Amino acid sequence: MKYNEQDLTYDQEQLTTEEKGSNFLILHNDDFHSFDFVIDALIKVCNHENEQAVQCTYLVHYKGSCDVKKGKKKDLRKYRKKLEQLGLKATIE
Repeated sequence: MKYNEQDLTYDQEQLTTEEKGSNFLILHNDDFHSFDFVIDALIKVCNHENEQAVQCTYLVHYKGSCDVKKGKKKDLRKYRKKLEQLGLKATIE
């Protein structure tokens, strides 16, 4: 397979972005937890301010998911684990 200079530049930019922590912790909607429960979880686990937690909770409810934290994958795993221990569904993308 032949690569051109533009392809190599893109790959290098992508690697640099990943090293800087461009992964997202995504919270997914469920039909079990109340708005207040999710808001409290985002405040306690992800260190959100109240307004940010409320906005994320509404996005999760109406859109199905919302990115609630950005960072390196290894750092996001601890947040995902804590959210999952509370019964919430979260993934890292």
